[in-house]
Amino acid sequence: MTEASVFEGKKAVYFTLGCKLNFAETSSIGRLLKQMGVGIVRPGEHADICVVNTCSVTEMADHKCRQAIHKLVKQHPGAFVVVTGCYAQLKPDQVAAIDGVDLVLGAEQKGDILRYLEERLPLLPKERVAADAVHEMQTGTAKDIRTFVPSCSCGERTRYFLKVQDGCDYYCTYCTIPYARGRSRNGTIESLVNQARQVVAEGGREIVLTGVNIGDFGKTTGESFLDLVKALDHVDGISRYRISSIEPNLLTDEILEYCAASRAFMPHFHIPLQSGSDEMLKLMHRRYTTDFFARKLARIKKIMPNAFIGVDVIVCMRGETSTLFEETYQFLRALDISQLHVFSYSERPGTAALRIDHVVSPEEKHQRSQRLLELSNEKWERFYHYYIGTEAEVLLEKSKTAGVMHGFTTNYIRVELPVEECLDNQIVRVRLGDFNPDRSALCATRV
Repeated sequence: MTEASVFEGKKAVYFTLGCKLNFAETSSIGRLLKQMGVGIVRPGEHADICVVNTCSVTEMADHKCRQAIHKLVKQHPGAFVVVTGCYAQLKPDQVAAIDGVDLVLGAEQKGDILRYLEERLPLLPKERVAADAVHEMQTGTAKDIRTFVPSCSCGERTRYFLKVQDGCDYYCTYCTIPYARGRSRNGTIESLVNQARQVVAEGGREIVLTGVNIGDFGKTTGESFLDLVKALDHVDGISRYRISSIEPNLLTDEILEYCAASRAFMPHFHIPLQSGSDEMLKLMHRRYTTDFFARKLARIKKIMPNAFIGVDVIVCMRGETSTLFEETYQFLRALDISQLHVFSYSERPGTAALRIDHVVSPEEKHQRSQRLLELSNEKWERFYHYYIGTEAEVLLEKSKTAGVMHGFTTNYIRVELPVEECLDNQIVRVRLGDFNPDRSALCATRV
């Protein structure tokens, strides 16, 4: 074991921005430090260590990262501040220049955070190594990122997020993730099954499979995503699995058919479309057409009629004329989907999209985003309304709202009902009623 004296009596604070994958990785860092005796700061206490896991998917994400770092430095004067994640990998100079940052770890190094802390914590408080010197040793380019760092986080007590894959080989023209995360790589099925069994030992009932491009699973181990799905389905004690975002061209009919007949995989899919215009899909370097996408969704609905389907769409990338946006809008309007996840295009340095002509004005970008958000709300409410009066099984947990418990049905309908302590972390059969007052969930009663 690493010398406990380095960490003895230390307390840490963790701040995560971005995707569920980031949250899983921060959770794993927190577990490592906890094993070394590092506690969590309580309200009003000052931390000795601050860990910030960053996102860089948009310019706004970069801005939020800088704000978070400044805030933590101010709240915890004298703390040793570690910044990692996508923003740290892509813009190490910018991060290192922020006053109070002590260590910038790239994607290849964050799994080795204990060693870096062990080397530098004894330098507190007066003999710190300058951050601009430290980051040059620790960060590198995407081709240097080869390690798969296992991560599994508990978002709530009933739901865990299991990292099964990292990196991406797709290089879509609008995206910096391959540069921040490196090439596609994954853990072994055996190691991931063992992590799922550990979730069972901790009392977890549901696992969400997460990664950057999870359908690409197996690149480094010679296995396949279907192999992984089958192996996890046989782990006793896990009642539910959900597949996070998966590319439509990698969501094969074999995967769909297995999930439809499986013990524990839920009828719930999150599938990136990005545009409903074939011309825009070509500009984005996406690997499918609108016709392929529509047929894939029709296949899902044929074998899983009650499936919840969320779809990602990017608004106003360079090249999106009003005519091409209207193609996207009408295509989405015709799809049998449950929700849209709408992202406004943000120009990222170094991406191929910057070479595309026609830039959409901020005003037009806002108007188009609003139209798609309104369409999403219509589809979401229609999906929920269809199930009012039906019975469903819900995995319940305590809510932050007093007097209420909440949970999700198998097909991802959020449900609320009055608190009964004995139902926490239990799967309960309920009858779905009307919307709650803020229309964020359906009210329910036990059957």
